[in-house]
Amino acid sequence: MAGGDGVGRRDTETMPVIGLVPLVDVERESLWMLPGYERMLIEAGAVPLMLPLTHRPDVLGRALDACDALLVTGGQDVTPARYGQPTRPCCKETNANRDAMELALLADALARDMPVLGICRGIQALNVHLGGTLYQDLPTEHPSLVTHSMNAPYDRVAHEVDVAEGGMLAQIVGAGEMGVNSCHHQAICDVAPGLRVEAVAPDGVVEAVSSRDATFLLGVQWHPEMSFRTSSESRRIAAAFVAAASGHGKA
Repeated sequence: MAGGDGVGRRDTETMPVIGLVPLVDVERESLWMLPGYERMLIEAGAVPLMLPLTHRPDVLGRALDACDALLVTGGQDVTPARYGQPTRPCCKETNANRDAMELALLADALARDMPVLGICRGIQALNVHLGGTLYQDLPTEHPSLVTHSMNAPYDRVAHEVDVAEGGMLAQIVGAGEMGVNSCHHQAICDVAPGLRVEAVAPDGVVEAVSSRDATFLLGVQWHPEMSFRTSSESRRIAAAFVAAASGHGKA
């Protein structure tokens, strides 16, 4: 029997489940999710599942048991102590609970060789987890004329990035220049050991990374969940991630 959207039960049973790191509203003491993440995954053929905010390994481990991949979303700044720096005045709101949850999730997901996609804060969390550092504020520590923090609407191009030849991202979207949106004030500074730089902005800011040690580990500084309906490259990134999730754990 088909559901209201015309998708049959047998079809939905083959859809991979992708765990989403929740967004945290400290003032309201609530968890939430921007709909673009879910819409992008659903349109790419996956089932999004928002995970609980906890760093208990038993709870997170059981949650990951139900998932085929992990998407690390955007959000607050990563606490600088996590990468060995004092917090400077230019750093914005952080959340220790989310930091702890994300780092625990990434350790477990990477140990399982589970496909991981990091978006905005997500690429930064990946880099910190693997031993890299961040710029706490680009306008202060790496000023340039590139628009890294654009105004709405967010489904348009803010600047170009140069995608490196021969890498994972080039296999997905092609090498060379591509336009991306941009909504961030922090970025990778020192690239973590084991990560490969996949794309850079015109001012040298790292815009994408991958890992040779993982089946699928990709971090992008831009927001494909905001541009997947206007950008074919964003749709290709989502499709590649969902395809990797579909193949996770299958011989």
